[in-house]
Amino acid sequence: MLALSSSRASGQDIPGLEGCTAEKQMERRTGCLQSNDEFLQQSLSKLSRDMQAKLTASARALAAAQAEIATLKSAVEKLNGDVAQLKVEAAAKK
Repeated sequence: MLALSSSRASGQDIPGLEGCTAEKQMERRTGCLQSNDEFLQQSLSKLSRDMQAKLTASARALAAAQAEIATLKSAVEKLNGDVAQLKVEAAAKK
């Protein structure tokens, strides 16, 4: 029982996790709720910006990989054409 009450008290100092229902005065309870709300809004905004940056970076990496794949496919097709031409020349010499 003592451990539970001490963990709740430590939560009072963590923004977004404050136990606002413990406040007796309505003004303090409202201020506590507003503080929690502001903290959570800021956290969501930061996470949203971070996720958008990661998505943008992933999109750039994907575009670069697709361009590299296209280049490699072109090179393979050219090499296959060269091999086919060499086979034709080798068959003609026999």
